[in-house]
Amino acid sequence: MQIGDLFDVNIEGFSNLGFGIARIDGFVVFVNCACPDDFVKIKITKRNKSYAYAKIVEVLTPSAHRVKPFCALNNVCGACQMGFIDYNYQLQLKKQIVKDSLFGIDTIIHDPVKSPEILQYRHKIQYPIVQTKTSKKAGYFKPSSHQIVNIKHCPIQPAICDEIIDFIRKSDISGYIEKNHTGELRHVAIRVSSYNNKCLVTLVLNAEKPSGKAQKLAKDLYENFDEISGVCLNYNPKRTNVILGSKTQCVQGDEYICEKILDKTFKIGADTFFQVNPKSAENIFRYVKNYIKDNFKTPVVLDAYAGITAFGICISDICRQVVSIEENYNACALAKSIIDENGIKNIEINSGDASKFFAQEKRQFDVIILDPPRKGCTKESLDYAYKLSKNKIIYVSCNPSTLARDLKYLIEKGAKVDSVQPFDMFCHT
Repeated sequence: MQIGDLFDVNIEGFSNLGFGIARIDGFVVFVNCACPDDFVKIKITKRNKSYAYAKIVEVLTPSAHRVKPFCALNNVCGACQMGFIDYNYQLQLKKQIVKDSLFGIDTIIHDPVKSPEILQYRHKIQYPIVQTKTSKKAGYFKPSSHQIVNIKHCPIQPAICDEIIDFIRKSDISGYIEKNHTGELRHVAIRVSSYNNKCLVTLVLNAEKPSGKAQKLAKDLYENFDEISGVCLNYNPKRTNVILGSKTQCVQGDEYICEKILDKTFKIGADTFFQVNPKSAENIFRYVKNYIKDNFKTPVVLDAYAGITAFGICISDICRQVVSIEENYNACALAKSIIDENGIKNIEINSGDASKFFAQEKRQFDVIILDPPRKGCTKESLDYAYKLSKNKIIYVSCNPSTLARDLKYLIEKGAKVDSVQPFDMFCHT
C-alpha cells in the first residue's frame, strides 16, 4: 500500500477523532468524511507502520445514515466532522466512543442526552483573522493545516455572528500575517447570550496597546449593532498559538454579558470559561442538581475545579453549604460577584490549587463534584477527593479517555461507578 493507491472499501466503524475506519487485508485505514456502512473508493494520503489515512474519491454506496450536509463548507471546514451524518446516529456513534473509552469498567452507560438545539447552538466563537494581498479572511482552519476557510455563514452559531464578522472583514484594520508576525487583528471572539441574545465582542490585537483603527472599529461595532452590549480589546503581541493575551480592556459598553442557567444569572466576560452550548450545559446542571436532590437531604457539597462556581451556584438552594475551590483568582472574584447578585448566602469560595486545598482540608463532604480540564485529575487530587468524600463523587468530564483513566484509579481504591450519562455538547463534531 502506497500513498496515492486507490481501494474500494467498506467503512466498518468510527474513531473518536471523527474518521471512518476501514481495513485493507487487516491493515487499518482512517478515512475522512466517511460514515459507518458506507462503501467508498478511497485514495491513500498518508501511511505509517501501524495505520494509514485516506480521503474519499467516490461514495459508491452510501450508508443509510449519510445525509446531505447542512453546511455548504462541510467538506473543507475543519469544524463539523459529522455534519453529513444523521443526528440521531451521531448520538449512537458518540455513545460507542464513550463505551470504547471506558472498556473494562463495569457500569451502565446511558444513551446521550440530545442538545436542545442542533443548529445555532454554539454561543462562543473564536475566528482567526488572516490578511491576504487583497482582503481579510475570517473563519476556521482546514483540517490539519493553517489554511483559513473564509466563512460567510456558519449554521452552528447565531446568525448575528456572521453579520459582526462580515462588518469586521470590511473594516480597514489589517489582519494578521503569521509568517512574519505582522498585521494588527489576530482573532475575533464573540460571546452571545442564549438568555437575551446580547453579544460581547473581543478584538485580539497583535500589539501591546490599541491603535486608532482598533479604537475606531470597537466604536463602530458598538454603534452599529444593537445586539452588542460591549467591545473589549485583548493584547497578544507574542508569537504563540494561544488566542488571548493576559491583558483585556473593555473600551465600549459593558465588559460582561448575562447568561441564565436554571434560575440563576451568570456574568460572562471576555476570558471567562463557560460552556459554549448553554442549553446543553443547563441539561448537565439540571441532571447533577436532580441527582443530589433525589439522594441527599441538605448536603454539604465540594465543588472542585469550580471555575466561576457554576455548579455550586446552580445547586446552592438544595444544599446546606457549598464549598468551592478554583485556582484562577479572577474566576473566583467573578464568582463572588455572581453569588452576591443572586442573593446566595451558603457558598464558600476558595482560591488556590485543588491538590493543596485537598491536602489541608479537614472536613468531609456528602458529595464532591469534580469538573477538571481535559487533562483530568492528578492522582494526588483523586486520592484526596476519595478521602474527603463521605459517599459520592460526581465526575463531570469533557474527555472520555482521561475520565476512563481516573475512574480506573478510583476503582483501584475501592470506588464503584454507578453509571455514566453522556450529554451532546458539540453537535456534528
